[in-house]
Amino acid sequence: MARLPRYTIRNQPQHIIQRGLDGQDIFVDNDDFAFYWESLRDTAKASHLKVHAYILMPDHVHLLASSGGERSIPKTLQSLGRRFVRYFNDKYQKSGTLWEGRYRATVVDSKDYLLNCSRYIELNCVRAGMVEHPQEYDWSSYAHNALGQEDLLISEHRMYRKLATWIKPAHNIYRSLFENPLSTDELEMIRQSTNKGWAMGDEKFARKIEKLGNRRATQLPRGRPRLPS
Repeated sequence: MARLPRYTIRNQPQHIIQRGLDGQDIFVDNDDFAFYWESLRDTAKASHLKVHAYILMPDHVHLLASSGGERSIPKTLQSLGRRFVRYFNDKYQKSGTLWEGRYRATVVDSKDYLLNCSRYIELNCVRAGMVEHPQEYDWSSYAHNALGQEDLLISEHRMYRKLATWIKPAHNIYRSLFENPLSTDELEMIRQSTNKGWAMGDEKFARKIEKLGNRRATQLPRGRPRLPS
């Protein structure tokens, strides 16, 4: 089945996943994480990509980010990918690509789904059994969004800012969201939307995205179309 074209909608948040080839680790030690983080910070700035949440896992990366330009996401990931592959191959005396292929991404309804998607991303380390709480994991945006620790990679989204008039209460409110786990339905919706490229939102949002993105944003009905009676 032909792959759907990328979304190229400015200022619309997208959930992005990039995985290592064949499930291999792309980060072996802390220096690898640090080099990737610094490279992402630099390439995102150069390509006008605003990162709202992220997590760097040993074998894959999640980002929640908004494009300042039509090609902010592909430009960032292409430049970042090339830079990190050179670094990794030189360091570990390897050759070839590290990446699974095309990154996966979908647009996110910022009003109703952005904070859930951000929590989904920052809880990845907990679901993987690496830590018991996201604050124990070093390579994510949780420390910034929930604890107020400065992270130069993060650009806070307006929906995050709307949590409270002042930034400290916003941290507290955001942190309190983690007291209730995401439901099974919410987890599945985020996974399916991102992996298949469907808009992460309700039907009204999907129709809006189809007009803006000039592409299908939801799954086609299954089965053969019914003939008129």
